[in-house]
Amino acid sequence: MARRITFAGPYLDRAAHLRQDPAGFDAALAEPGSCATLVCESRSLVRDVDTDAPRAALMELVRLPDAVRRAEALTLLGRFADRPCFAVEVAPTDALPTPAGTRFEDLRAIAGRLPAADAGLLGYARAMVGWRRRHRFCGVCGSPTRPVRGGHVLACTRPTCGTEQFPRIDPAIIVLVDDDGGRALLGRQASWPAERYSTIAGFVEPGEALEDAVAREVREETGIEIERTEYFASQPWPFPASLMLGFTARAATHAIHRSDHELEDARWFTREQVAAGGVRLPPRQSISFSLIERWFDAAGGPPLRATPGARF
Repeated sequence: MARRITFAGPYLDRAAHLRQDPAGFDAALAEPGSCATLVCESRSLVRDVDTDAPRAALMELVRLPDAVRRAEALTLLGRFADRPCFAVEVAPTDALPTPAGTRFEDLRAIAGRLPAADAGLLGYARAMVGWRRRHRFCGVCGSPTRPVRGGHVLACTRPTCGTEQFPRIDPAIIVLVDDDGGRALLGRQASWPAERYSTIAGFVEPGEALEDAVAREVREETGIEIERTEYFASQPWPFPASLMLGFTARAATHAIHRSDHELEDARWFTREQVAAGGVRLPPRQSISFSLIERWFDAAGGPPLRATPGARF
């Protein structure tokens, strides 16, 4: 059975043709019901947070102050629930008529509780807002940039330069390594909560294929050599702008030797240890958890999510 990957999926029509059509963009702004998802200090506006069914809080553009709903402040995300939807960054000092029962929340913490479509939309908005915030000036000449094409391009305002910047993502591999004997290789960083371990991950370097990045990261962080690398799935990870590319691999060696000190510890864990709570697993909305879940469930026993002793 296919597993849900948080932030992924066909959660909206991106309506990319409207980015090239100023008249179409203006029509989307004026369409009745046009809405926006708000981001404030990297936090997303959510409603019903204290219930069992939180949702993305979308505000109609007509309810936003003029300073917030300026066309140049908005990024067109596409059509969500059959209406135009934009992303906009707001400041704590903005006088916003946010509806009762809504508040700004850390998306990383709440995403796993949201409906798949809502989580995807808020992740997309968070990524676009963060990109625009970090590229307010031209990387070539230092002049201010201005948004064009629905907010998906930042153009240098210096006439003799005119450099255009496009949204970027940083590819990172993440891999579940097993030893064909019922054990999985997991590591932990010192900054994580106590006893939390996760799959091995790292950024892809220039001039490097994905499979080569998988082998390099595992070798650098644990000293393990791998074989039989297979693609699993990908996950947009907007914290701030990564694309996690998930793999599985089989260990060709088994002795752990940490050499680059990126990890505080790395160990082999059995399914029995995981089931007994011998390790605290990564959050369920992460692709790392999906990789561990797939490995655990492949044994054919009770699924990981139904294992009482497992810690998430």
